[in-house]
Amino acid sequence: MKALHATSIYSFEIEDHLLNGENVSFKPSPNTSGYFQSGSPDTIVIHFTAGSSLESSVNVLTNADSGVSAHFAIGRNGDIVQMLSTNKIAWHAGESYYEGRNGLNRYSIGIELDNAGQLKDRGNGAYESWFGEIYDKHEVLAAQHINQQSTGYWHKYTEVQISRTLSLCKALCSHYNISTIVGHDEIAPSRKVDPGPAFPIQKFKAAALKGNSEQWATEASETNSQREAHDQIQRDSVSAVKRVANVSANSLNVRKGPDITFSKIENGLNKGEVLKILEKQGEWAKVSYTKVGWVNTRYINEITEKSPFKS
Repeated sequence: MKALHATSIYSFEIEDHLLNGENVSFKPSPNTSGYFQSGSPDTIVIHFTAGSSLESSVNVLTNADSGVSAHFAIGRNGDIVQMLSTNKIAWHAGESYYEGRNGLNRYSIGIELDNAGQLKDRGNGAYESWFGEIYDKHEVLAAQHINQQSTGYWHKYTEVQISRTLSLCKALCSHYNISTIVGHDEIAPSRKVDPGPAFPIQKFKAAALKGNSEQWATEASETNSQREAHDQIQRDSVSAVKRVANVSANSLNVRKGPDITFSKIENGLNKGEVLKILEKQGEWAKVSYTKVGWVNTRYINEITEKSPFKS
């Protein structure tokens, strides 16, 4: 996934509590507790649908017998369906608590993203959703959820989906003076894991609430680097011999390419840190640690290490 530089290309406006913009439709849900009280909404809650498609999720969220609803659902192609006007209370947060308040439905707008959620590893690069859909490894992020004890597998979001969600949130923040954006897992940590580690919640908050698109682009790039590092670790696990190096300088810059003209990756390396060497170009080496980047080989000491995963 590329860094999302053009986050403001989608223009949305809120008029009479309805969203106006390209590829936005409205399908009303009967599931509401009436209107927000004065001063609300002041919060946005981000969810994943754990469903098979935008259409199927909207059908559930607009079904009178489902007991659930949300204000918006956003498809993987960026299509947006609004189901409740944004002055009405939806049923998306459930039993919830955040910063001294409970029952977040009364204060928040709910946004559901079409995403299969947490997946099961079926081996051979295949991952299965609870509804039986199989996903390729390129569609999956391996990461530990903050509320879980081990690594899980998560369906990735699409660029356009996250970008359209950001534009929507910026429009909502401007119109309603939204001060808080949270994931469902932050307000119901004992029972919910959405939107999951595949959603960049921290940089998303900063970009939506502070309008810091430059920070968004930088952090998105770094997240990609972290994912590349994880993929490389997976490849390393089946290799009998790995090339390893220690940092010899007191501090070492890591760059996005094999030259000093490339920008630095935030938080460089310190003396003694261990790196895996992925490739070399001249006096530069592409290395993996918690991220992936390029360092000058003058400041590392290379060794050879037997992999513990192979005899």
